[in-house]
Amino acid sequence: MAATEERGYRMGPLSGLKVVEVAGIGPGPFCAMMLADMGADVIRVDRAGAVRGGDPDAPPADVLNRGRRSIGVDLKNPEGVETVLALVEQADALIEGFRPGVAERLGIGPDECRARNPKLVYGRMTGWGQSGPYAHTAGHDINYIALAGALEPIGRAGGAPVPPLNLVGDFGGGGLMLAFGVVCALLEAQRTGEGQVVDAAMVDGAAVLMTMFHAFTAMGIWNPERGTNMLDSGAHFYDVYETADGKYVSIGSIEPQFYAELLRLTGLTDEADFAAQQDRSRWPQLKERLTEVFRTKTRDEWCEIMEGTDVCFAPVLSIAEAPQHPHNVERGTFVEVAGITQPAPAPRFSRTEAEIQRPPSHAGQHTDEVLGELGLDADRIAALREAGAIA
Repeated sequence: MAATEERGYRMGPLSGLKVVEVAGIGPGPFCAMMLADMGADVIRVDRAGAVRGGDPDAPPADVLNRGRRSIGVDLKNPEGVETVLALVEQADALIEGFRPGVAERLGIGPDECRARNPKLVYGRMTGWGQSGPYAHTAGHDINYIALAGALEPIGRAGGAPVPPLNLVGDFGGGGLMLAFGVVCALLEAQRTGEGQVVDAAMVDGAAVLMTMFHAFTAMGIWNPERGTNMLDSGAHFYDVYETADGKYVSIGSIEPQFYAELLRLTGLTDEADFAAQQDRSRWPQLKERLTEVFRTKTRDEWCEIMEGTDVCFAPVLSIAEAPQHPHNVERGTFVEVAGITQPAPAPRFSRTEAEIQRPPSHAGQHTDEVLGELGLDADRIAALREAGAIA
């Protein structure tokens, strides 16, 4: 999949929308990447101090920043602030990830931006949210999911909670929630002609991701002891197992017919202890037996036996291996852009195909181009650069 910059047009269901991204880290850039992958024209406002040039033919490796143009602006310079507000006048949305109150102090808060453009959707990405006792304190993904009740249940019996990378807070509960909220608000603004503020907090988003487990708790089918439930590594039929070559396979044989297939292909059908699939008291013992069985063959040998069956099986692949698996190759789940293999845009659309618009940009790479589109001539751009407002 080639970047569409080379073809001179944008694709995707969000084509025609313009978004201003105030540069940040983690979930904000992920939200901006998702919007850009879907066709939005996302302009990233980088700090002027981060602008160091860079060869456009040798883009940075941080693919989280793919798909956007970048301008370098000093937000502590009044003319730099005015430059951003001029962008806002022509934008559909703005996203920022400052602590509460910082954007207001800089002069680019919701009131200032929506005074210039009442239809603007103003997306705010924080960990704790814009209000609450923790709102003004520092934090990271691990803290947000801890407070949301999403970290404590993850881990094995008898062990400590295990941080699930920063997928639950930063990306699932943060960036994706912000992207969803921004698109929802954009749809509403099209109907009413009025924008609004989207307060996306990672603690809120991580809590929403836990909805099913709150339901299980209310239904009395979730054991609060970590690592003893069907979906948290407690069950012998829903776990990962080490193979003879030190690699792993995943098993998710929940339904009876899939469980029967697991027993058939592991040669355990005749072992009576396995008949009581849902007898939790036997799960540890049955897991020990399956552990022994899976260690008798390599991962590839188990793939030969189980791939294409209804066991609910897949090999546990590394970051390097995943792009090479035949299923991912056939679907184009990973693509190469500017020499870097990376996940392709998702989800997929039957008509408005989503594509990576361009590789990551160097900070400030498109300052003159973007400001020219705003109607600023070369002399005005040079004056702003001389004043230190842009870089």
